Amino acid sequence: MTAASRAAAPDWGRGRRRSGGRIVRGVVADRNGAVGALLLAAILALALAAVTGLLPHDPLGQQPADRLTGPSPAYWLGTDQFGRDIATRTFVGVAASLRVVVLAVAIAALTGTLAGVTAGFLGGHTDAVVGRAADVLFAFPAILLAMAVVTGLGRGWVNTAIAIAVVYTPIFVRVSRGPTLAVRHAEYVLAGRVLGFSRRRLLLRHVLPNVAAPVVVQVALSLSWAVLTESALSFLGLGTQPPDPSLGLMVADARTLLAPAPWTLLAPAAAIVVVVVGFNLLGDGLRSALDPTVGPR
Repeated sequence: MTAASRAAAPDWGRGRRRSGGRIVRGVVADRNGAVGALLLAAILALALAAVTGLLPHDPLGQQPADRLTGPSPAYWLGTDQFGRDIATRTFVGVAASLRVVVLAVAIAALTGTLAGVTAGFLGGHTDAVVGRAADVLFAFPAILLAMAVVTGLGRGWVNTAIAIAVVYTPIFVRVSRGPTLAVRHAEYVLAGRVLGFSRRRLLLRHVLPNVAAPVVVQVALSLSWAVLTESALSFLGLGTQPPDPSLGLMVADARTLLAPAPWTLLAPAAAIVVVVVGFNLLGDGLRSALDPTVGPR
């Protein structure tokens, strides 16, 4: 490889290894990012403990004699109308929700980013087709589009993840397309064209690493929105199906118990709030760490 070629093709792998530590330090240095990471770490640890059976109760185990028992040393967050431990069910529900939203956002980020980068880089008819397809999906309210997809595919957590991915894919198309339009005329990309680099090499080694920062921030924000969408679908009976615990399903079951047993509703609702706020704050921290125009707060 010539000297000009090496200048046009910097070592992105080494840059990423160096930047990984800076990103973590930047998130921790930001007040919002540190709080978000702390909230998520705490609730993820509890969810892992519940899934692996480290908590003292079975999420599906029924104890009729202890039904609607308030919070106590035996039942940290009380029991529901079937005598099931709400704490264990809540943390298992968090794990179930995260399983759905992580898969959904991963599909949306991969599909939307590749489509957006390709459309922005190639332009022309490719850009027009991808842009119009994204506009069509944007025309539908998110929850209605998700409901329509789940209704067509059938209930279940995998289909719920696919439905949420369809909803959030156009967001990643727009987030990745804009920076690509600016990057494709950068000097190092033009130098790569002159040196005869293939489109695939230009996209993967020169364009994609330079549009990664907004995509990473969008992933964190989309995870928070996807938790709300998954909870709404489960609340409507289109997501995780009983008897498996789900935060939205627990909220739906507790509606009639709010007066005699408010803890049945407060626990899953609080878990939804903590997860959503945690991902939002983490997204703020990532933005501060990745955007040179934004300093730590």
